[in-house]
Amino acid sequence: MTDQVTLTVRELKQSTFAPYGDIIETNGAKSFFINQGTTQRFHDLAEVDVDDRGGRPIISIFRGQAFSLPIPIKMLERHPLGSQAFIPITPYPWLLVVAPAEKDGSPGIPEAFLAGSHQGVSYRKGVWHHPLLSLQKTSDFLVVDRGGEGENLEEFIFSEGGYAIEALPHPHR
Repeated sequence: MTDQVTLTVRELKQSTFAPYGDIIETNGAKSFFINQGTTQRFHDLAEVDVDDRGGRPIISIFRGQAFSLPIPIKMLERHPLGSQAFIPITPYPWLLVVAPAEKDGSPGIPEAFLAGSHQGVSYRKGVWHHPLLSLQKTSDFLVVDRGGEGENLEEFIFSEGGYAIEALPHPHR
């Protein structure tokens, strides 16, 4: 059995996260005022792609238990029939781990990102990602994903030692 490979955690930025989906945040987003100028609307922050095989969008709240370092990354999952968005509704940073798909469909080398409490993400349909990784305290997330018929979950277990997150970059915001 091989030792775990340590992943370097980077700050979440659209320029590095773009292959996996969209970042949901107000910083730099297109906006305009509505409701007679009393509300600023940050418009079209992420694509919701859930209509394959008659799917429909659903909204849920996930409550993730906090992880402490080191965090082993032994599996990834993906949703082949729809996108999945996570928007934090508690004031804590969180981690996300994503991986490109190899030619055979299995996940490639994972990448890890530290998201601020003001940043959500929408994973594109079929993107390999680790389940929710809350930090510091139990955290709630508003989740927009697909409901409906069809198998919309694939899991991949790393056969060797997997990966690990052993350190975080300095906190931001």
